[in-house]
Amino acid sequence: MSVIVLTEKAAAEVKRVMEENDAETGTMLRVGVSGGGCSGLSYDFRFDEEFDEQNDARSEQHGITMVVDKKSALFLEGTTIDWHEGIDARGFTFNNPNAVKSCGCGSSFQA
Repeated sequence: MSVIVLTEKAAAEVKRVMEENDAETGTMLRVGVSGGGCSGLSYDFRFDEEFDEQNDARSEQHGITMVVDKKSALFLEGTTIDWHEGIDARGFTFNNPNAVKSCGCGSSFQA
């Protein structure tokens, strides 16, 4: 079972960005958290080609290989990543049930 759920819409956007940037075969989506942001913790969302069997969890969702380090997984358990495109905003959204507070832009949170 995956720690994080990547919706089909989010996966399609990740694929589009990977193709646009000529990502190498084997490139994975790395999701994690790091200290910082206006609420204390920021989401780390990037492409990576490294996987550490000892420290990372890996899942395959809608054709995207996603990796999460074990420390970040503690803060991201149950999170859903979606893609929103509308008049008001455009971008990835994180619905994190562990966040007790988040900033207005949605890129940082407090657990």
